[in-house]
Amino acid sequence: MLGVAIFDLDGTITRHDTLVPYLWHALKRHPGRLLRLWSVPAMLASYAVRRDRGVLKSRLIRAVLGGLARGEIESLTAGFLDRHLETLTRPGARVAIERHRQAGDRLVLLSASTDFYVPEIGTRLGFDEVICTEVCWLGDRLDGRLRTANRHGEEKTRCVAALKSRHAGVPFAAYGNADSDLSHLKIVEAPQLVNANARTQRRAVALGIPIDQWK
Repeated sequence: MLGVAIFDLDGTITRHDTLVPYLWHALKRHPGRLLRLWSVPAMLASYAVRRDRGVLKSRLIRAVLGGLARGEIESLTAGFLDRHLETLTRPGARVAIERHRQAGDRLVLLSASTDFYVPEIGTRLGFDEVICTEVCWLGDRLDGRLRTANRHGEEKTRCVAALKSRHAGVPFAAYGNADSDLSHLKIVEAPQLVNANARTQRRAVALGIPIDQWK
């Protein structure tokens, strides 16, 4: 291993968020669960006040997927990725992933999205390690509450710091797209902000973080 390359998922490797399309895919296959969405306005109102992404994520997951068996979730994940992963993934991201693979770097997928589908994305894209938000199960049934902290913002930075401690002395590269990714991009040797909005690009330039746009 010559180095470690950390990739964010949503908006970095993919063109946009993956959780909402995944939940919509699930609803199309379980349309009776649309009735469970009566509470969404209250969820959004609560988020507007508390600004807690983890709570909102958990409530949406529980509303759409709560109670489904592990085999049903695995089937949903396979169907979703078979149908959408190719079009979701930016070609520029695949080029960067392959460049690090050819260089002998350890590939780490670090995402705030959840562990009932992100590890399979990591497998399909050839990552060596996946760190993502984990959810609770009740036996063989999905509960949907978060088992770990939401891997977002400062929690991502904590994960990167732990990786750096585990691979001491090894150079790190990291890729992210959001303002919340800047905190962990700042602590690696080769950061890059990609696909970001103008405001986040200005902040990155002020921090000395290179920017790029992946098609």
